Amino acid sequence: MSKIEAFLSAEQEQFIVDAIKLAEKNTSGEIRVHIENKTEKPPIERAKEVFQILKMDQTHLKNGILFYLATESKQFAIIGDEGIHKLVPNNFWEIVKNKVLTFFAEKKYAKGLEQGIIEVGNQLKAYFPYEKDDVNELPDEISKG
Repeated sequence: MSKIEAFLSAEQEQFIVDAIKLAEKNTSGEIRVHIENKTEKPPIERAKEVFQILKMDQTHLKNGILFYLATESKQFAIIGDEGIHKLVPNNFWEIVKNKVLTFFAEKKYAKGLEQGIIEVGNQLKAYFPYEKDDVNELPDEISKG
């Protein structure tokens, strides 16, 4: 079993996917989680690369959000596409990141991601409310690399 596979149990992964599905019921925003072992780059730079690789920049409303985590490097970042970034307050990402890191400090990784995802969903419904004809443009599963 790789270190990425061992980082979260199957039950914890499902817990996170369920949080994504719940959050996306409040917003048309598209939320993804990507976990990899390590990065040599600053986490925000690597998150931007992963965002492109996962084609998160191709959502209709430019409202993708990525929670990026490099487990061995102990690096974490949250980024949003330009549609979100233009609308949310300047401290939005820092507030969510700090909420997540509070749980990470206690080694509660799944809970931290879940709380961050729910917070993003709650905040984004003001800017990108869920529409009845909303299409889930990106997979909810955790990507790994």
